[in-house]
Amino acid sequence: MTYRSLAISGMLRQSIFAGSLLTIAMSGALALGQTTPSPSPSSQSTSASATPDTPAVSAPAAAAPVWSVGPIDFSGLIDGYYDYNANHPSTTNNQLRNFDEKANQFSLNMAKLTASHDPDPVGFRLDLGFGQAFETIHAGEKNPQVFRNIEQAFVSVKPPRAKGFEADFGDFVTSAGAEVIETKDNWNYSRSLLFAWAIPYYHFGLRTSMPLSKSATAGFQLVNGWNNIEDNNSGKTYGVVGVLTKPKYTFNVNYYVGPEQANTNHGYRNLIDGTLGLTPTSAVSIYLNYDYAQQRSSTTNVLSHYQGLAGAARFQITKTIAFAPRAEIFNDPQGFSTGTNQLLNEITLTGEYKIAEGILSRVEYRRDHSDHQFFDRGNTPASAHDQSTLLAGVVAFFGPKR
Repeated sequence: MTYRSLAISGMLRQSIFAGSLLTIAMSGALALGQTTPSPSPSSQSTSASATPDTPAVSAPAAAAPVWSVGPIDFSGLIDGYYDYNANHPSTTNNQLRNFDEKANQFSLNMAKLTASHDPDPVGFRLDLGFGQAFETIHAGEKNPQVFRNIEQAFVSVKPPRAKGFEADFGDFVTSAGAEVIETKDNWNYSRSLLFAWAIPYYHFGLRTSMPLSKSATAGFQLVNGWNNIEDNNSGKTYGVVGVLTKPKYTFNVNYYVGPEQANTNHGYRNLIDGTLGLTPTSAVSIYLNYDYAQQRSSTTNVLSHYQGLAGAARFQITKTIAFAPRAEIFNDPQGFSTGTNQLLNEITLTGEYKIAEGILSRVEYRRDHSDHQFFDRGNTPASAHDQSTLLAGVVAFFGPKR
């Protein structure tokens, strides 16, 4: 992962984009009115109480666990897709994607089994699996083969007289971002550019959360760094999280700072991530996600940075049918994140049909565009400004979150 900024022109485009997206989404909200409630992305981490990584776009309360053995709750999923890439790249890869990476073929995104116990006062969570998502998550580890099948593994402590305070220690997903690793808990099938290129996937260390009021929660994290169970230096990364939850909106802000370059504690990386979630009606949900990060080179003292904005809406048409558009802009002026100094934008249109309880199907069109010839076309690398894909995916899952 790497870091970048938006030039003034990019900032203007972002402002225009954000205003247009919000206007369209709110118009849809007024048109649909009050109908079936709309599910929203849920937290990547699901320890018993609300932790600081609860997303700004909050999810409905989970149903009671239906798969359990004694005090241990079990859940799982299988997630697969077929993706058509109009560029027909010879590498058979969708560029800029993370979990839906494979092009023009059937692919397994993820198969996962989760075992957990709510802290009373001690609990735990263990997520094990395989598939393209797990390969991507641990690609940056020193020993990726050792940890490749682990998404999360942490112990939780929630003292009974600590007024809601909770501490988790181990491997847990990041608090940053508007989307999560599991497809079923997002509105779109593919992840945004910001999820793939702007934020970490997970951390290893200590995470705490403390309710400040009925609607506000704060948290502190002390971790090895970005996407590393085994640290690549002796420095540590600090995280501060704040969550405000109201009936019609939520706001989540995250700040991470620490040395992330290998074999040195110099050249700090800073990330600020914020997500505003809106629920104007029971049938409509909207979010805006903004990221800014910068890092100074420990050897050349050059400052690299990036900036990006994403927005999405979800319209629950019926109890089984939903529609979710997403659009975003992402600038990587030094090529620190994507390897090319480019201004990117993407638009995604996702249709969802709930086949049965615990089975979701999605059809998705996505178009990525760069101001440089970045995308491969056929056997010619970096020869196209655009990449258009059409995807069909199915997710089957069981457990508490049905």
